Amino acid sequence: MTLDQRAALAATLRHPRPTGPPPTIEQIRAGFRALMATMQVPGDIRTTPATLGNRPALLVEPAGDARGGTILYFHGGGFVSGSPTTALPVTANLVTRANVRAYSVDYRLAPEHPFPAGIEDTVAAYRELLDSGSDPATIVFAGDSAGGGLTITTCLAARDAGLPLPAGIVALSPGLDATRTGESMTTKAGIDPFFTREGLDRTGAMYLAGQDPHQPLLSPCRYADLTGFPPILLQTGTDEMLLDDATRLAARARDAGVDVILDVTAGVPHVFQAWAGSLSEADDALDRAALFITQRLRS
Repeated sequence: MTLDQRAALAATLRHPRPTGPPPTIEQIRAGFRALMATMQVPGDIRTTPATLGNRPALLVEPAGDARGGTILYFHGGGFVSGSPTTALPVTANLVTRANVRAYSVDYRLAPEHPFPAGIEDTVAAYRELLDSGSDPATIVFAGDSAGGGLTITTCLAARDAGLPLPAGIVALSPGLDATRTGESMTTKAGIDPFFTREGLDRTGAMYLAGQDPHQPLLSPCRYADLTGFPPILLQTGTDEMLLDDATRLAARARDAGVDVILDVTAGVPHVFQAWAGSLSEADDALDRAALFITQRLRS
């Protein structure tokens, strides 16, 4: 247990909330880029700009010979910010630990491109991998935060489109409920050093653009039929307002007969895995995620 590391991280994140008008979308994006730029990225990787599903993507590979298989990665950022570059602290760590390549998709963002644009892009990226000859048994979906939610909704949309499903899903601190009805939205308010209800509602409204959140592709932990899904690994922290998004999805998966691992780490914030190298719990969680990936992939 690294109580000092966790306390220091929480203190860093829990800076005084700015007063005045809400931040603009440009300020939100700039702040997110600045935060993620403080994270450590492993040096033993190669990155190459790519295109997948008619969207920009980033191919992230181990520096040496990789095993067969592909991680299709969806970055976080509340559906309004983030990119494959901001996700590198997590993506690169998964790549080096699992020794497998990843394609990180630069899907369209709200408010310019609200729901369901992002899902359309991630499904198109998956379809291109399949059309290029990749066996679905050699593909794992992974993502964090909003991207963690996309691992589930992309799988739903792919299944509805008649596509074969990937070998597994890794969802890190996923956002899975646009209705914001989980008990942890209240019980973790003030404990979560990362989110406030006001901030989540503001970015959520940008993504929804007036759409009803009571539907599977927006609130899968409440409404999705997960029948036939591949094995799922859900990682979350006890200090998260989104904690119950993961716990309710796990229960839904279990009830649908899906293999699911609910991996909850005490005293850590949203997407704590991004602090690998400075938080022991982050390194341990990424090791567990990499093990899950290597067990699921069939070379």
